[in-house]
Amino acid sequence: MSIRKVVKYGEPSLREPSKEVHKVSQKIKVLVDDLLDTMYVQNGVGLAAPQIGENYRVFVIDVSTDKEPLNPIVFINPKIIKKSGAVISHEGCLSFPEAFTDVKRYANVMVKAMDRNGRSFVLEAKDGTLLARCIQHEFDHLNGVLFIDHVINRFEAEAELEKHNLPPIQVDKILDEPDLEPEIKKLLEEKVNQKDDKQD
Repeated sequence: MSIRKVVKYGEPSLREPSKEVHKVSQKIKVLVDDLLDTMYVQNGVGLAAPQIGENYRVFVIDVSTDKEPLNPIVFINPKIIKKSGAVISHEGCLSFPEAFTDVKRYANVMVKAMDRNGRSFVLEAKDGTLLARCIQHEFDHLNGVLFIDHVINRFEAEAELEKHNLPPIQVDKILDEPDLEPEIKKLLEEKVNQKDDKQD
């Protein structure tokens, strides 16, 4: 078990798709331990193998709060088998130190994966919870996709990246998400209306 260096945005390896794990070997178990150790030291809620320079389809999540015992969940070869709804998620990433921006996410996801012992499980996360958003964020890393590819306001995000001396958004990587667009538009309008109500 060791603390690993987190790969920063701008490194080409973050854009590479990861390989399937064919066997949950000792090497993969050590990788899982390193991911957990590194995530906890960095105060993260999730970390994917590509973020520590290992291109395997593995990520870890722990969304427990300060008052709760640690509750790490290990995902090996995850597949999102169901997704629905939409939510605006204010996200950051350990590969983007201190930078946060609003992105589009599904509100509900169901994921199938293996745990650290190679046992298969299915997990459902609903209502735009931190767990639901985190699963999508980490799953993206395994496909070379980053949270800023789901950006809602490109110009706000650009300013945030610049503020933290990070490379600009790769415009060609911004995802077209027709499933989410109508619901996100509705949520943004509601946000504006709420603001207007407060001002009245």
